[in-house]
Amino acid sequence: MTQNKVGFSKLSKEEKINWIATNHFANPKEAIAVLHQYKNSDESLQKLHDEFIENTLTNFYLPLGVAPNFTINGKNYTIPFAIEESSVVAAASKAAKFWGARGGFKTTILGTEKIGQVHFTYEGDKQILNEYFNFVKPFLLSETEDITKNMQKRGGGISDIQLVDKTEALENYYQLHATFQTKDSMGANFINSCLEQFAKTFKNKSEEFGINSIQIVMSILSNFVPNCVVRAEVSCSVSELNEDKNITSSEFAEKFLTAVKIAEVEPYRAVTHNKGIMNGIDAVVLATGNDFRAVEAGVHAYASKDGKYTSLSHAKIENGIFTFWLDVPLALGTVGGLTNLHPLVKFSLEMLGNPSATELMEIVAVAGLAQNFAALRSLTTSGIQQGHMKMHLNNILNQHKATKEEKQLVISHFENKTASHNLVVDFLESLRK
Repeated sequence: MTQNKVGFSKLSKEEKINWIATNHFANPKEAIAVLHQYKNSDESLQKLHDEFIENTLTNFYLPLGVAPNFTINGKNYTIPFAIEESSVVAAASKAAKFWGARGGFKTTILGTEKIGQVHFTYEGDKQILNEYFNFVKPFLLSETEDITKNMQKRGGGISDIQLVDKTEALENYYQLHATFQTKDSMGANFINSCLEQFAKTFKNKSEEFGINSIQIVMSILSNFVPNCVVRAEVSCSVSELNEDKNITSSEFAEKFLTAVKIAEVEPYRAVTHNKGIMNGIDAVVLATGNDFRAVEAGVHAYASKDGKYTSLSHAKIENGIFTFWLDVPLALGTVGGLTNLHPLVKFSLEMLGNPSATELMEIVAVAGLAQNFAALRSLTTSGIQQGHMKMHLNNILNQHKATKEEKQLVISHFENKTASHNLVVDFLESLRK
């Protein structure tokens, strides 16, 4: 491997591509061609994408699809999904149609509070620290006014700051635990700016107060937002719940209920159950320019908040009425970040009617519930592989460079059969013989 004497980040984009291709690929020309194949022909658009991150080489595309006909709180939506997994959009669309005929999805915002913390150590008397906190708290608020004034105009800002003693968990460890309202922005930069100012003020004023043992460790928002939660739900009479002629509505309802209860008590099942919910949530979060990694971390922490990992969704049958619902923490934004930069993010948000952050929370939660319902319906009736593998069939055929005629023959052959990768490949090879 040739040494890069100039720092890699200092190289031009073409120099980076050439260095990567020469040092890491048996066929450098082919590697370069692949990277150029995914380059946008619009230079200004490509420059925009290049500046999202560092050391960019090209673009990594995901399909952007839509699931139409979602009825949420009486309003119709076409929801964008950015995802590579087959059957997700089809399943969501099918669930949207099913529940649209039964009154649609209902949502409720249970809270919008976000959290940030200043982590610090202190070796002195706890009573003195409490006295100091009461003294310094007004300064923590006043010295962040330049940061918070615009957010306050929009109805947001700092809700509260508390001193938290964590010394039982870790020697000399304390927190400034702050809560925020960030309105239509996700608020990460706003929260972190406030926290860093808290840390400076807290440290500086401590010396004036006569405390010398406070050491700031770090200041950072939390992606665990148990008080920034939305509920999505659907309900109908048990008698109109099922469309499968092979099972009665009451049998289906009871089987569905049991499947949810299994996910509530069995962590091995709960992880896969919740992954299916995240198929819908992540795809919409990504399409709308939000941080799906932060959402994932917060959601799975929320699923474990009572000490055991469990299902995010729940179901019940009362007085002949089936109800299925989901509570999920979602710290989202519709302003800031990529929302005004990425053209397809702007497209997705406009398609949704330019929702507020709370409206987007509702839409995203519904996408997760719809996905979960579709998966559980398949699992408890026909099984998930039949539908999933049919959707995956085209990917297998493309991977093996099937012709149009071969595709038609393979699809026809597996119309009433369960398809697997090996069975599809074997049948394709038999056609070619």
